[in-house]
Amino acid sequence: MKATLMTGVVLIVLGAAALGYDHFSYTTTENILQIGPISATAEEKHTVSIPPLVGWLLIGGGVCVIAIATLSKKD
Repeated sequence: MKATLMTGVVLIVLGAAALGYDHFSYTTTENILQIGPISATAEEKHTVSIPPLVGWLLIGGGVCVIAIATLSKKD
């Protein structure tokens, strides 16, 4: 039961984080040219967008998991 409740809480926290951070960026380094010991590299910045629907689905899923865990509690 505790594991199910923790899963629900984690889903809600992840959903709130997805709503708060609507995108994240990362940088990759590519080797463009290599002639002997001399090389040229280029850094390319990539941005990944997270739709708000994902955050709301995670929050709703977390609420459902907590509700099911609470309602199916065995005494």
